[in-house]
Amino acid sequence: MTYEHGTTMVRPFRPGESAALAEAWTRSAPQDGITPARLRDLVLLDRNFDADGLLIAERDGAIVGAAYAVRRRIAHDAGDLQPETGWIPFFFVVPEQRGHGLGRSLLTQAIGWLRSHGATEVVFSAYTPNYVLPGLDTARYPAASALLESLGFSRIERPSAMDRSLIGYQMPDDVRTRIEALRADGWYLGTPSDDDLVPLIRIAGEAFNSDWARAIREGVLGGLPLERILIAKNPEGTVLGWAMHGTYESVIERFGPFGVLPESRGTGLGKALLHLTLERMTALGAHSAWFLWADEGSTASALYAKTGFAATRTFDILRAEIGESNV
Repeated sequence: MTYEHGTTMVRPFRPGESAALAEAWTRSAPQDGITPARLRDLVLLDRNFDADGLLIAERDGAIVGAAYAVRRRIAHDAGDLQPETGWIPFFFVVPEQRGHGLGRSLLTQAIGWLRSHGATEVVFSAYTPNYVLPGLDTARYPAASALLESLGFSRIERPSAMDRSLIGYQMPDDVRTRIEALRADGWYLGTPSDDDLVPLIRIAGEAFNSDWARAIREGVLGGLPLERILIAKNPEGTVLGWAMHGTYESVIERFGPFGVLPESRGTGLGKALLHLTLERMTALGAHSAWFLWADEGSTASALYAKTGFAATRTFDILRAEIGESNV
C-alpha cells in the first residue's frame, strides 16, 4: 500500500535501497548514524522483520524519511507473541523536509499498520532483540519528543547509558582482596567452561531477562570468545552470577549483560565480577567500558556509579494506546 503526502510518497521498503536508507538516516541523525551493514543486521535480518512495516518516504526518487513498525512473528519467550503490542524502534525525516507534517504522517501510518495487525498499544522504542537505542533521547531530539507526545505517547521508563574510561584502570586493592578471599574459600571466579554455559544461560533467562539468555547463546554461537565472560561459582559448583562484554555486535568496549542472583547480593560478588571484567577488557586493549541501559535509581546503577561510570545519555521509553481516538 502507498500513500501520498503532498508530492511525497510513503510506501513499504523495497529490496536494494538499504544503502540509501542508511545514508538518509545518518543525514537525519548524524550523532546516531548507521551503516548499511548495521542496518541489515539489526533491522532487515531481524527475525520479526516485515518489509510492509518499514515505511519509506520518497520524494523525487530520493528517500527523505522512514518509520519502522514491528510486531512479533516469532515468540520472544516461550509461546508469547505479545499480539497486543507493537514497537516503533525508529523514525526520521531528513532536515530539509521537516516542518511539513511528514514525520506525523509516517508515524500515523506506522501506528495504523500495527493496529491493522491487532496491536492495541505501541512502544517506542525498547524493542528486543534488536533495538538501536533503548528509547528517545529527548535532549537530543526535542522535536521528535513533542511529536510523539502529541500522538499520545507518554514515558513509562527512563534508562541511562553509562560510560567509564579504562585508561589507567587498576583494580582497587579492597576488591582484589575480596576476590582472593572468595577464591581461598573455594569460589571459582573466571572464564566459563563449555558446560558452564548451560546453567549460565538458564539463570540469565529465568532470574533476569529472557533476552539476556538469547544474547549469550547467540553470541557464543556467533563466535564470542569465552574469555569475554566471567562467572562466579560457589564451592559447590553452582553458578550464581556473571559479567561479560562484547556480547552485542562484537563491540569489545560494550559491557554487559551482568547479573548476580539475589542470594549472593550484598556479598561483594557483583563488585568482584564487575572489576574482573573491567580488568580483562583493559587487558584486551579497550579504552572504555559502556552500556546503553541502566534503570534509573536501581541498585545496579548505584554500583556502576561507585565504580566510576557516569551517565552520558538518558532515554525515554514511551508507550501509547492506539485506539482510533489517539491518531
